[in-house]
Amino acid sequence: MSIMYYSADVAPRRASPREINRFAVRLWLWFVALMVVALVVVGGATRLTESGLSITEWKPIHGVIPPLSAAEWQEEFDLYRQIPQYQQINRGMSLSEFQTIFWWEWAHRFLARAVGVAFALPLAFFWLTGRLESFLKPRLLGILALGALQGGIGWWMVASGLVERTDVSQYRLAVHLIVACLILSSIVWVARGLTPQPLEAPPSRGSIAASLVLVALCFLQIYLGGIVAGLNAGLIYNTWPLMEGQLVPNGLWSMQPWWLNPFENYMTAQFLHRLGAYVLLAATVIHCIAAYVQAPETSHARRSAILVGLVLVQAAIGITTLLLVVPIGWGIAHQAGAVVVLIYAVAHARSMKGEYSESGRTPASILG
Repeated sequence: MSIMYYSADVAPRRASPREINRFAVRLWLWFVALMVVALVVVGGATRLTESGLSITEWKPIHGVIPPLSAAEWQEEFDLYRQIPQYQQINRGMSLSEFQTIFWWEWAHRFLARAVGVAFALPLAFFWLTGRLESFLKPRLLGILALGALQGGIGWWMVASGLVERTDVSQYRLAVHLIVACLILSSIVWVARGLTPQPLEAPPSRGSIAASLVLVALCFLQIYLGGIVAGLNAGLIYNTWPLMEGQLVPNGLWSMQPWWLNPFENYMTAQFLHRLGAYVLLAATVIHCIAAYVQAPETSHARRSAILVGLVLVQAAIGITTLLLVVPIGWGIAHQAGAVVVLIYAVAHARSMKGEYSESGRTPASILG
């Protein structure tokens, strides 16, 4: 394969081996990132269809194979009928109804395993054939370790709903979601750092710091969304912009001790998620205005404007999802939209720092 590089002022030239290797690595990373997006979206569907507890055992290897006979299906169904979710909510469910929720959870776990394979095998190939620059190796190993940790977190989450609860713990659900987003963000961060950047005036350190704050706000908002999802708090207070007829409803801090309210009070969890959206939108608008004031003709400014647009679209999806009382399709769209905003915010922040040099440093190196 021959790769040619072009610019307005320089004649076309053949890419160097280093550039070819970087192209191959980032293509692989973007493919894995797309798989992680699919995994997060399927995870959201699994949550919305209440399918997450349908597989009651953790079989990292054998679990790849679904039930293949009537006897195996009955065995899985019998295991499910022993947990509180069946006994208290789904008692009387037919085998065919069980198979529907089983396939959602199986697909989620299968896709998670596929992501692991799609990351680990090419990583070994690139490493063993000398296609990885030395600075990339610890970064990619760190992502691989996060993926392994996420598998354990996923089972830790499921286990919380198998004994006493009829669903999984909202605390563990939010952690599971955040770690998935951390893996995705890490992949995007490295891939974007391997992408050639346009030659233009670098942004100020303040702009770089602001872009990282936007990423942090995205993570916070996704975490708050995980708490809302875990509590099913989107199924109540289905009006906007008011809650209970007020901008700031009474009862936000009614639980004792007070610090339980953000995590266990349905009203507080939803209110904070709304508030997080307003803060994120305001921050992206301010960042965009500052970018255009400082350097209106740069890609930094254009990306900041696109980010504002994405946040606005996501806010509209969120409001629609709330007003319609979280139908599955809109709920999935809302989770997918959050991932898209996060990816773009991370790519924008990474682009502000410039392309990796041969040493792995960047012109505005803060995080490496």
